[in-house]
Amino acid sequence: MTTRRNVLLGTGALALTANVTRAALRDDIAILRQAYEAMHPGLRRYATPAQTAARFDALAAAWSRDLTPPQAYLALSRFLATVRCGHTYANFFNQSKAVSAALFARPDKLPFHFRWLGQRMIVTAHGGELARGTEVMAIDGRPVSQILRGLMQYARADGSNDAKRVAQLEIEGRDTIESFDVFYGLTRDKPGAPFTIAAIAPGTVTPKTLRLNPIDLAARRAQSARPDEAANAPKWTFESGAVARLTMPDWAMYNTKWDWRAFLDRAFEDMASRATRTLIVDLRGNEGGNDCGDEIISRCIDADLPRRSYERRVRYRTAPAHLDPYLDTWDPSFKNWGNDAEPIGGGFFRLIEKDGESRAAIKPKGPKFKGKLLVLVDATNSSATFQFADLVQSNRLGTLIGSPTGGNRRGINGGAFFFLRLPNSGLEADLPLIGTFPATPQPDAGLLPDIAVAETPAEVADGRDVVLARALAA
Repeated sequence: MTTRRNVLLGTGALALTANVTRAALRDDIAILRQAYEAMHPGLRRYATPAQTAARFDALAAAWSRDLTPPQAYLALSRFLATVRCGHTYANFFNQSKAVSAALFARPDKLPFHFRWLGQRMIVTAHGGELARGTEVMAIDGRPVSQILRGLMQYARADGSNDAKRVAQLEIEGRDTIESFDVFYGLTRDKPGAPFTIAAIAPGTVTPKTLRLNPIDLAARRAQSARPDEAANAPKWTFESGAVARLTMPDWAMYNTKWDWRAFLDRAFEDMASRATRTLIVDLRGNEGGNDCGDEIISRCIDADLPRRSYERRVRYRTAPAHLDPYLDTWDPSFKNWGNDAEPIGGGFFRLIEKDGESRAAIKPKGPKFKGKLLVLVDATNSSATFQFADLVQSNRLGTLIGSPTGGNRRGINGGAFFFLRLPNSGLEADLPLIGTFPATPQPDAGLLPDIAVAETPAEVADGRDVVLARALAA
């Protein structure tokens, strides 16, 4: 059935396959501004009203001329990154098929995987002539440190947590569309053109230069560390023993038919029968999703465990009706909070908790785990995994090992979303609706691990997992 929204989305999607006119972009900015100012709970968490207005004006200036599709998308992404919210971006996975094909499928991607160690680009896989551990010094004559600094303006993260921004700009095969691929490909804007790479191989000191052909999205996905799986396929692994290891690369369980709770039940029953003395929970690379960590914490406590005192706030009780044609969501109740939204002044409503909702205390559950809990963390942990790590550390339930987390102790925005469809450009912007705000002032930072572990290029080259090794030695 054809609806008004289908027509709007179809028109916009077609628009982005060609240049987008400034008149069309002007209308889209008005929609974006009205929606974010009316409903984004974190729009001014890190900015004054004057700063926010200036950033909207900067986007309007960037969109004041006819633009190519890459230019329009980059300008929008640069603006959204100024909100400094890890859930606010022109979501790769929520764009229309036409937009995704025009922007993300192009043959403009580096053919290898890599990590950033500081500002050093270290090859980790699929390098061909570039062995694992090779340090890439420059691409097309431009130092990689300069490339990283230029792309940081597009990366999403909460507050001043630049470690998360850097992690977003690695290529490790975790996502089917990688942030570095998108932003570097669009800013370079030379689809199909070979890359000239200057690199130093492990154990050498002299740079060598070579040309590498780019790959497209299909080739990138073929390299993925997470191949397509059946809907009921397990997402985690559990290695039992005196020292058990639970590897959890993803907590997004919205579309899976796999019974992850039953998986954890069996794991904890196994550990109880073996009197496991240490459980290592590996959360590296896991941004978040569902509150799966509650099931772990419930086995580590003897009494109800309150969560940190964060208040959930929204900016509206009823979504502005004139914006309804542009708001997609999976739950229409987000458009009207009704009496669950209690006015508290300052342009905010307190979202009243119901029984069993996200801020309820965690209740103990058996069998209890009586051993030592070690949690491996990194900068990707920024949503549900950040909250889990915070509970573990603040309640001394276990030890965090690795590198500083993503997320932010000042709170995050998420929980419910509109997918804001800009009808003329065809672009989408995620709009989180619930902000969490701490009861007392908190630092603008993620969590520091109890045991910090820094990796070296030599360790990456050798394939040594020094974070896991440190946990095994703890």
